[in-house]
Amino acid sequence: MRSKPSAAAPSRHALPTEQAQARRFGKARSARSTAILEDYVELIADLIDSTGEARATDIARRLGVSHPTAINTITRLKREGLVVARPYRGIFLTEKGEALAKRVRARHRLVLEMLLALGVPRETAEADAEGIEHHVSEATLKAFSEFLKGPRVRKVS
Repeated sequence: MRSKPSAAAPSRHALPTEQAQARRFGKARSARSTAILEDYVELIADLIDSTGEARATDIARRLGVSHPTAINTITRLKREGLVVARPYRGIFLTEKGEALAKRVRARHRLVLEMLLALGVPRETAEADAEGIEHHVSEATLKAFSEFLKGPRVRKVS
């Protein structure tokens, strides 16, 4: 049985300050909320690029959500000024939505390249990049980019 550390004994795992910890958790909560919008915008851009249109039905199927869930999120995307939806014509990205899709795609590619460079199998790297891309900081992305430019790493296509 482990004994409790005495008040004078230093902790093996010191907690960050309350303010630092709250800031980290706040950032994570914000990233989770933004991740959904980013996934939708990225998928809409991909669908438009590959098939010429993005329909709510296709979005729901590809994201594994119900049609009403997709419609609710598309409504949120409209409120945020990221998409416009035209009856019987599908969903289109606004200029703001296209810019977001471009940023999300770039982050995704960079995270994926880093995971592949580390030797992560492609299928696993693709799945992991989907989550990491929404939570990684600009400082970490810059470090990934610099690392991948280095002579010690061979880029994997």
